[in-house]
Amino acid sequence: MQRTQRRVNRAIFFGVAVGFLMLALAATAVVWAFQRTQDYSERVSHTLEVEAALAELEALHERLEAARRGYLVEVDPRFTETFDSAIAAMPVQLDRIHDLISDNPGQLERLSELRDLIDRHQALLRDSITEKTAGGTSISAATILDEEDIAIVERIRALSQEMTAEERRLLVLREADERQGILVSTVVATLAGIVFLLVAAGTIWATQRTLRALAETHRELHRLNEDLESAVEERTAELQRANAEIQRFAYIVSHDLRSPLVNVMGFTAELNASIKPLNDLIDAVEEKDPEIIDDEIRFAVREDLPEAIGFIRSSTEKMDRLINAILRLSREGRRVLAPEAIDMNALVEGIIDSLRHRADELGITFTAEPVPTLVSDKLAVEQIISNLVENATKYLKPDRPGRITVRGHKQHGRVVIEVEDNGRGIDPRDHERIFDLFRRSGSQDQPGEGIGLAHVRALAYRLGGTITCESALNEGATFRLSLPMALAPQQDVKT
Repeated sequence: MQRTQRRVNRAIFFGVAVGFLMLALAATAVVWAFQRTQDYSERVSHTLEVEAALAELEALHERLEAARRGYLVEVDPRFTETFDSAIAAMPVQLDRIHDLISDNPGQLERLSELRDLIDRHQALLRDSITEKTAGGTSISAATILDEEDIAIVERIRALSQEMTAEERRLLVLREADERQGILVSTVVATLAGIVFLLVAAGTIWATQRTLRALAETHRELHRLNEDLESAVEERTAELQRANAEIQRFAYIVSHDLRSPLVNVMGFTAELNASIKPLNDLIDAVEEKDPEIIDDEIRFAVREDLPEAIGFIRSSTEKMDRLINAILRLSREGRRVLAPEAIDMNALVEGIIDSLRHRADELGITFTAEPVPTLVSDKLAVEQIISNLVENATKYLKPDRPGRITVRGHKQHGRVVIEVEDNGRGIDPRDHERIFDLFRRSGSQDQPGEGIGLAHVRALAYRLGGTITCESALNEGATFRLSLPMALAPQQDVKT
């Protein structure tokens, strides 16, 4: 089922990606078609502009001819002004046409010939005006064009018509291209719109399907979460019952062990008390008859027996301490936690003050940095931090001044408290081992039974927290306690 769903999700993702790629290509095609149509439109406008420039050139030429005839008839200076203005405008118009048709070699060739003919024709016209001004010929003779003039005028008109015809031919072609470009743009835009609709529809379908799948997954997760919560509650209840049984068993065993232990300790004391009378007896016998007491008896009474009694006494004392530790753990495990707001800064200062005298003797420097306030069981938190700080004072290196720092900060809704020292450090292989009951690490030159850190971890777990160690040999150690900012109230476990 999950594999099928993953394949479907991949197919949907691939389809949407392809759709958006096609949409991007369609958008690119629309832009290309629009630019192509715009180019065609610009070419059509350009052709119309050339045609208009040619028409304006013909009008200038007609004005020039008309001004010349008018002057020959009436010899009015206004005609010469018109003639001169037309003469001045002619080169400008020719240059403008040249700029417009610079991309057409055939038109440029015609324009070059047209420019030469216009210059020649203008010279002939100016000569006739000059002759008329000098009073040379009659009006009728002056107005009649000679063969050269007629040939030039006819050629100028023919070239102008050829250039106009060429521009009209180009106009027809470019208008056709423009219509084709508009058609292509319309088709591309239509296809792009269809692609957009398809992609939009596919995206909407995929989104709705994903939302339905997410909703179904949410419902399934909600159901599983409810089942998990029920399982957790059931398992927690079982663990609480099992923990209560273990605590009761530890309590019973401790009491049952204590009874014979007390007897052993009592009889050991009696045996120890009987050593002196035995020694006195041996001394008295040796005074009366030294041969009765041999070396073996003397050694057994004076060496072996005291040594054995001392060994029994130290073992029973150690066993008594272990039983007391088990009883403390059992009682602590059965104690109902009482959450309250704890001023951690005041709590840390109190712990440091209680160790100040010993710290001064050992040359230890305490540093208490700010620790956030939390809601938890004050007694348990105080026991944890006290144990960590006391351990730090016990395992410092004598060849350097001791430094112990307590600090805290908030992290992901929890309060992290760190106790750092510059002591002898802990082998990384023992970072977990030191939290086991009756287990210790490194040189055993300090009193203890390996219960403190086990008690610390048990308390941390009860408070909903964790305790970790970060250390290396000869580089100090940092114990990091992570607790929830607020501990929920707890009820006593019925045993």
